Amino acid sequence: MGFMEDAKETAETAGRKIQDKFEDTADAIGDKIDEKKADAEVKRAEAEVKKAEAERESVEKRNELKEKMRDI
Repeated sequence: MGFMEDAKETAETAGRKIQDKFEDTADAIGDKIDEKKADAEVKRAEAEVKKAEAERESVEKRNELKEKMRDI
């Protein structure tokens, strides 16, 4: 092989390595984005559960008060 062929092969190898690293980085970023979206979804669901629990407690208290009012 000549000098030019070696240089071309080295450049192609470097280009493939750069492309592979870029793709790996893009995948890692995508994974982090998916992870953050999942975390946000969990937090949203937890907030909905807390809201539903608070609403249930409110209804229970209101019903208890109504029951006491009927007894009076």
